[in-house]
Amino acid sequence: MRQNPKRLLIYSKPKTGKTTLVSKLENCFILDLERGSEFLECISLPADNIEDIKTIGKAIKEADYPYSYFIIDTVTKLEEMCLPLALDLYKQTPMGRAFSGDNVLSLPNGAGYYWLREAFSKVLNYLETLAPTIIMLGHVLDKVVEVKGKEVNASDIDLTGKLKRIACQDADAIGFLYRDGNNTYLNFNSSDTVTCGARPDHLKGQNILLGEGDAQGNLISTHWNKIFIN
Repeated sequence: MRQNPKRLLIYSKPKTGKTTLVSKLENCFILDLERGSEFLECISLPADNIEDIKTIGKAIKEADYPYSYFIIDTVTKLEEMCLPLALDLYKQTPMGRAFSGDNVLSLPNGAGYYWLREAFSKVLNYLETLAPTIIMLGHVLDKVVEVKGKEVNASDIDLTGKLKRIACQDADAIGFLYRDGNNTYLNFNSSDTVTCGARPDHLKGQNILLGEGDAQGNLISTHWNKIFIN
């Protein structure tokens, strides 16, 4: 029986240290879509478009899948990169052959979002073949919700509409990363104001100390063994 999450989604506010934390995982590869790993000691490559991603994936396959963890940094940026593929998929249809626009999201009645979801799913499914464990990093989307008759700020994953469902539906764990003083925590305990959760028993309802920092804000230790226990 598998205990560890195969697909982990971590989201946070900017500059919380997501990329730094995952760079400490042993034998991980970071697909750097936002140039967040340039100053870190880690194995990473930047990608500016889907063709770059295909080239990186091909190299990983030819190397016989050497990595234990494949990091998508970030899934929020990946959504944006999928727009040209969504356009290409639409133009392959009888209806889309006559389309002269350059963005499927300009289609009437929100029809273009279907093709964006198709493109996003296609790319995400491909990336999941590149390592035993996939970790998706994402940005937070602040929104206002009503809790017991009062409006409060809530944190959610910054993805468009049903793309969030696609990213989350097969995730074994969704954690909200935040800082408290010099330490960083990964929260799997869902609430009215935070979207998260986990299937593995050792993560359900937990708020885990993932990174410890010094007084200057430098990361001095991580506790990934609390997430991946075997």
